Amino acid sequence: MRPAILADKLSKRFPRGQSGETFLALDELSFEVAAGHAVGIVGNNGAGKSTLLKILARILRPTSGRAVLDGRVGSLLEVGMGFHPELSGRENIFLAAAVLGMKQSEIERRLDAIIDFSGVGPFLDSPVKQYSSGMYMRLAFAVAAHVEPEILLVDEVLAVGDAQFQKKCLERMENLSRNGQTILFVSHSLQAVARLCRTALWIDRGKLRGQGPVAEVTAAYLKQGAANPGEQVWPDGSDAPGDDCARLRRVRVANASGQTAASINIAEPFTIDLDFAVTADDLVLFPSIRIFNEWGTEIIWSTDTGSPWHGKARPRGRHRCTINFPANWLNEGLMSVTAAVSSGFPARFHFNQADAVHFQATDVLGQKNARGDYPDSITSVMRPLLQWTIQVDS
Repeated sequence: MRPAILADKLSKRFPRGQSGETFLALDELSFEVAAGHAVGIVGNNGAGKSTLLKILARILRPTSGRAVLDGRVGSLLEVGMGFHPELSGRENIFLAAAVLGMKQSEIERRLDAIIDFSGVGPFLDSPVKQYSSGMYMRLAFAVAAHVEPEILLVDEVLAVGDAQFQKKCLERMENLSRNGQTILFVSHSLQAVARLCRTALWIDRGKLRGQGPVAEVTAAYLKQGAANPGEQVWPDGSDAPGDDCARLRRVRVANASGQTAASINIAEPFTIDLDFAVTADDLVLFPSIRIFNEWGTEIIWSTDTGSPWHGKARPRGRHRCTINFPANWLNEGLMSVTAAVSSGFPARFHFNQADAVHFQATDVLGQKNARGDYPDSITSVMRPLLQWTIQVDS
């Protein structure tokens, strides 16, 4: 079976300033994407991600190497490209869809779906120059997402718009992927990549640094300093988050083996370690953690209820907390941990460190977890393994 996308030793040079020197945006980069797969591309700014998609979209020519795409290609490289400010939203739907390769009959057949998705129906016959940036982006994405090519190239279209709009865009791309379309998705949002894609590519300075399951690739990318994967330590107490009463010193995620982990298996228990220093006397302090999922939804909040120190004044010194999580609580995705210590009522926060650490929650098809052998995506906030009793009456 031929791959939907084949990139074979792609290189691309660009001139640097007025000196005549060149630099490699892509350096002999090779990979294949199977038909019907959604593949995420991650990497720092300037890594070559957008250059790669522009080569695949035939906007740029590679300096060397070749790119073969087997199927009709659609691209969301610059959402809204081709819109005319003086034309109405309705007119721009027909214009932009035609530019993207749709026939008049196809546009008319999908017009209602495009309008409904965009949410700009009441302003459809107004010039788009009067639209807010959010309305403009919603309409542009609605058009591009309904072209339904066999291969869709997507570059950072989720960088604008509110959370609800981004969620809607991702759900649309998930539906396209389920229908057998091949998607190559460039994004700085690892949460979005983790939700949409099963596999990923990591590009660094034009070279392919990693490829494989999305959890493994994003965990490797996180480890090289893009965020705080698995553990963050503040060795100098004076620079640590906090005040003259309490300061945060360490937050760590550990897997079932007790090792610091940027990725945990949701079918196994894990722990979060929270270390803080108390530097004042006779304070009743409440340490807490919150875990947020990829949509910024707070899915878990916990304090030290049941511990010997709960509700009591704490002595000066280093306090080391370990929070135990049983298996089969979380859904898969990229998680972030907020660590805090507060006192009083109403609460006075001595520190409240958002995104103290990140970790990837993953699962494996067929393991003893809530997924079992169910192959489709699961979008719930949490995913407990519950006992079912089934009786069959013949």
